[in-house]
Amino acid sequence: MTQDLNTLSFEDALAELETIVRQLEVGQLRLEDAITSYERGAALRQYCQKKLDEAEARVQAIVQRADGTLDAKPMD
Repeated sequence: MTQDLNTLSFEDALAELETIVRQLEVGQLRLEDAITSYERGAALRQYCQKKLDEAEARVQAIVQRADGTLDAKPMD
């Protein structure tokens, strides 16, 4: 659970976040562990949002030409 965020794939980060949410929902963690998990979860949520935003920008950069072929529009 302490793996550096930059080494995680989106899918792995999301799976870890889901695990943390389930643990917090159950409410069986000690207070200090719950706070640590919440902090990690917040960082994972931010990381996942960043990855989603990057993916959305890449998809939006794909443009269809008049002849039906696709082209990549340069991102700013």
